[in-house]
Amino acid sequence: MNLKGNKYGTHRVIEPKGVLPQPATIVDNDMNKLYDNEILIDVDVLNIDSASFTQIKEQANGDLNEIKSIIKNIVAKQGKMKNPVTGSGGMLIGTIDKIGSELAGKINLKEGDRIATLVSLSLTPLFIEEIIDIKPNIDQVKIKGKAILFESGIYAKLPEDLSETLSLAVLDVCGAPAQTERLVKKGDTVVVLGAGGKSGILCCAVAKQIVGEQGMIIGADYSPANIERLKQTAVCDHAISLNATDALNCYETIDQLTDGKLADVVINNVNIPNTEMGSILMCKDRGTVYFFSMATSFTKAALGAEGVGKDVDMLIGNGYALGHADMSIDILRKDEKIRALYEELYT
Repeated sequence: MNLKGNKYGTHRVIEPKGVLPQPATIVDNDMNKLYDNEILIDVDVLNIDSASFTQIKEQANGDLNEIKSIIKNIVAKQGKMKNPVTGSGGMLIGTIDKIGSELAGKINLKEGDRIATLVSLSLTPLFIEEIIDIKPNIDQVKIKGKAILFESGIYAKLPEDLSETLSLAVLDVCGAPAQTERLVKKGDTVVVLGAGGKSGILCCAVAKQIVGEQGMIIGADYSPANIERLKQTAVCDHAISLNATDALNCYETIDQLTDGKLADVVINNVNIPNTEMGSILMCKDRGTVYFFSMATSFTKAALGAEGVGKDVDMLIGNGYALGHADMSIDILRKDEKIRALYEELYT
């Protein structure tokens, strides 16, 4: 039987009907049927997004067995890995098992190819047979399972010169540095919150190349270890310790560092809630705040900016930008310090 599928995967939506797979509460994760425009993947590793994994770890009090249980329960209930608290997912790597009849020969994939999906797990039909291992320090979960990639889904073939877990870690956040490249201009003052994390370092590296000697990159992070990583990779002019939930301290610190000028661009990569106002206050009027963090509240950001009289442009992080995968992988190929750090952390 040749099952006809919708380009955007609405044929897999169980509840509520009429919505796309990402906002759906339940999707069909029956892997025994393959629609004509779907790709079936044997899944090895899930990379849970940082905000989601942080929330799950807190809920489980750090207990690995409880983390496994929470993840399995989410997928069993919803048919996908969409954190009910954060609403976010992550991505995966695996091997192409089957390609639907409508796609066969029309895409640059064949059975046996190794890929990373570049669409969120919050919309990806997923079946977990077994959770084999969890690496809580890098948000990765090794599983035995299967997933469906829809016709509209984007992906990247895994590069041969990088380890698969390293590739997954970088590709999971590749939208952030790509969007940073679009936002930052020569001479800008740029603040990156969560700068010592895997997305933050890439954003700092891209921004530093663009702003030049007349610009300034301020990397802020709460973790002392992450501050050391920023110094190790030399991607910032200033690597400072900052609690992004303390809005007034954020403002005062950046006000002092910039002689009252504040930032032209603020990039928020923090994986915890309540960092909206700190980001907004450190940005100058008519500047830009880019919220890549999945812990961002639109309500807090919009009403908060209004409440303090800040005329700033606020952008919601889009995990997709044309060429974002190749761009991020190239950063590791060209920057030996960043590659060495990421190999240490993610392999």
